[in-house]
Amino acid sequence: MGTQGADHYFSSEPSTPMKRRPLSVTLAGEVRQLHTAGGIFSPDGVDKGTTILLNEAPPPAAEGNLLDIGCGWGPIALTLALRSPATTVYAVDVNVRSIELTQDNAKALGLENVKASTPDAVDPEVRFNTIWSNPPIRVGKSELHSILLMWLPRLAHNGKAYLVVQKNLGSDSLQRWLAGELKEQFPEAGFVVSRDSTNKAFRILRVTRTNP
Repeated sequence: MGTQGADHYFSSEPSTPMKRRPLSVTLAGEVRQLHTAGGIFSPDGVDKGTTILLNEAPPPAAEGNLLDIGCGWGPIALTLALRSPATTVYAVDVNVRSIELTQDNAKALGLENVKASTPDAVDPEVRFNTIWSNPPIRVGKSELHSILLMWLPRLAHNGKAYLVVQKNLGSDSLQRWLAGELKEQFPEAGFVVSRDSTNKAFRILRVTRTNP
């Protein structure tokens, strides 16, 4: 799963040298010529979970700020930017190689509305109309929880987050945890956590902020 040698895709600095290679992949209905490299998540294409999210999540907001948590080489961020060209798409990752690849792939597609960076480089005052993520379940439960609690409270009023999670990696327990934790920590935000869609192996969880 996006590991190479001793590297994990959630290492900030992969120890293997960066070897770019071409990647031909369909995003937003067209074949795109991009680049990828080892030492990142799903370097050889769009993984199953992300494919389901891209195909089944409702259209992203047409304006405002959008967010991709854990961008890898950029499939979610690039799709958001292609589908909502009037928005600003923030793509965050701890892996500097992922950030570089997402920036370069956005440039290759002529997308000037993608900002790829580390999480702490994003202005904490920015609010997001749409968040799409295939969250990094394998970083461990406590780390995953802190990542989600960092970003989900930054949803704008009526903003929606869509998270694709494998059933056998705990999508149902994550849904219950999120509902309880968001209600307890941010009671005034009116967060609603529900299941948007489901297939054999994955669920898409929807988080909506109902109050300003």
